[in-house]
Amino acid sequence: MSRRSGMGTWDGIKLTARREWVERTRRDRSFLISTLVTLGILCAIIFLPKVLGSDEPKKFDVGLVGTASQPLGQALTAQGQAVDVRIITRQVASAAEAETSVRDDDLDLAVVDGRQLVAKDEVDEQLNLLVQAASRAVRAQQTLQSAGVAPGEIQAALAPPPLPVRSLEPVDEDARSKRTIATVAVFILYGQLIGYCFTVAMGVVEEKSTRVVEVLLAAVRPLQLLAGKVVGIGLVGLFQLAIIGAVGLTVATASGAITLPPDIAGTIGWVLLWFLLGYAFYSSMFAAAGAIVSRQEELQNTATPLNLVLVASFFVAFSTSISGTDSTLAKVSTFLPPVAPLIMPTRIAGGDAAPWEIAASLAIMLISTVAVVLLAARIYEGAILRTGARVKLSDAWRSARRQPAAGRA
Repeated sequence: MSRRSGMGTWDGIKLTARREWVERTRRDRSFLISTLVTLGILCAIIFLPKVLGSDEPKKFDVGLVGTASQPLGQALTAQGQAVDVRIITRQVASAAEAETSVRDDDLDLAVVDGRQLVAKDEVDEQLNLLVQAASRAVRAQQTLQSAGVAPGEIQAALAPPPLPVRSLEPVDEDARSKRTIATVAVFILYGQLIGYCFTVAMGVVEEKSTRVVEVLLAAVRPLQLLAGKVVGIGLVGLFQLAIIGAVGLTVATASGAITLPPDIAGTIGWVLLWFLLGYAFYSSMFAAAGAIVSRQEELQNTATPLNLVLVASFFVAFSTSISGTDSTLAKVSTFLPPVAPLIMPTRIAGGDAAPWEIAASLAIMLISTVAVVLLAARIYEGAILRTGARVKLSDAWRSARRQPAAGRA
């Protein structure tokens, strides 16, 4: 009895998966290089805003000309502090001097005699709103004082307490942090999917072109070889994703870029789950795309449609993360298997996905993945031993059906 006939299905899958794991993590330098490059990009995303100073409050220089403009100083500073804008005011001797300073960009704006604003060109919208609000507050205060209103009553009239907010639905105070983490994770997840799915296809073509697959099929069946390759490379991708996530969260937390919410483990768990589902869905099709060709140069043609689907899915997920994960596009994409792995982590993290949507999306994704895996396995089985010209999908399908039952999974 041959070794293949004496080997159980799971034994063959584990044997192939172990081979892929050892080959990718210990002998292939690309794993280490891609991990370091991804971590470098992630650290740049974390630290670049701090280096460029984008996290500092906005700053404006405003000149005050004349005694009528002086009361604006304190009110304008208070208006800026309320919206995290730093406004520096200084006294200017004359309107001519103020105009010169504005023209030379020493001042962003000048207030002349409390009646006119002088700018070089178009006034910054936020600065204009703050100055106008401060001016109205000062003029209202002066009018009330002239009418003999008590200072306490003036303060109560100009700065009433804010209205209390009553939310009809529970508010997740950590939703913003979780959505930020999930959005960054989707970028990394997309890179992992397109990278490791293409790795599966390249591995299939390499084994086929070097005829190593003939040796491997002497020990395992085609479906065992395909499943083992997908599982082994998927574990490598999951391992790398875990490393990147752990290091990225540690660096981001230590630098103060984000604050980890208490239930961050749930967000990370959803990201990993959708990576596994997306990887299983796409990698099987990439394996079939590699099985029908015999050269690496031909793989680009067969894998291009799959790459386009992945890229389009990423753009849909990216656009909905900006426009809102509760939009109609996001809700529809929840039930589309190619897009769901990239859009569901952000929807779940932001609390925009209802429990029934999550359950329905998972069910659709699982059913679609099983169907795609079975279809890809049939094509892989019928094409993996055929060399030479590119194999048509219909020929691969019929070839697999004609093979003896003992050689099929």
